[in-house]
Amino acid sequence: RCPAASPQALEDQYSPSRWSPRLDRDTIIDAHLAVTAAGTERARASGQTLLHVPYGDGDGEKLDIYFPTDPSETFPALVYVHGGYWQCMSKDDSGFAAPPLVSQGVAVVALGYDIAPEGRCCAAEAAAACAAPRPAALPFVLCSGHMDTMVLQVRRSLVFLAEQYPRIRGIYLCGHSAGAHLAAMVLSTDWTEFQVVPDIKGTVLVSGLYDLEPILHTYVNDALNMSREVAQRNSPMRLVTPAAPAACEVLVAVAQHDSPEFRRQSQEYSQALRAAGRSVSLLDLAGVDHFDIIERLSEDSYVLTQVCRRAVPGR
Repeated sequence: RCPAASPQALEDQYSPSRWSPRLDRDTIIDAHLAVTAAGTERARASGQTLLHVPYGDGDGEKLDIYFPTDPSETFPALVYVHGGYWQCMSKDDSGFAAPPLVSQGVAVVALGYDIAPEGRCCAAEAAAACAAPRPAALPFVLCSGHMDTMVLQVRRSLVFLAEQYPRIRGIYLCGHSAGAHLAAMVLSTDWTEFQVVPDIKGTVLVSGLYDLEPILHTYVNDALNMSREVAQRNSPMRLVTPAAPAACEVLVAVAQHDSPEFRRQSQEYSQALRAAGRSVSLLDLAGVDHFDIIERLSEDSYVLTQVCRRAVPGR
């Protein structure tokens, strides 16, 4: 749990734009969106892609595939889950990291999901969702943009890839910020509910949130509208269990200029995984903030790019 703090202190701690020494808080988010969008445009223009592939019926349930430059018969895939506090950004900003990986024989999948503020379900929407078919094991209402739904969508996208793309010989997850939270939730999945077990080889979690309770009373929850129950059942810190023998390796990365709370969450989550028997590494990256820690994945020489290349064996 976050140490006792005033509401304003929590707002500050969970406002990544306040902590960067590069740019002021009023410009850094716009700059981040511009960098990731431009990088994605370059990646789409320079490689072989399959865009807007539906993995479900929801508006946001689509993904983009960036294929290896010179693919072998089978190839690994890195699935990137974007951040944006579960309420902004999309797969259309998420292909910027593809070029250094596709050149090494790795496919990159940019994943879309239904973000909030659609998560604020009205009574009519809730009733309709209750009447709609959903897995019997899920006792809660599934609404577009609800935290439960976003977690389920990420899981279902991996099932889709496993079923539809047999040439993929191993899935590696990479998530940033809110996307790191969603990727971490995959680690606690009971795949028997899906009747397919994706071959997840590794997970890279970058500047993520792993305990959602501290943000319940911050601006972040204005759009998400999470209850304490929803936050608890979607907090990876609460879902760490003893690792299975074949559990994937996990890399938890955090920026020097992330806030103390983001840094605490990364440290404590990596410690919890290690205590549960997971193979986990904590990478504390100097000289970067919450935004350029992930933006620089487009650079061949960046340390996190090199780590991802080593972790995801291409050709």
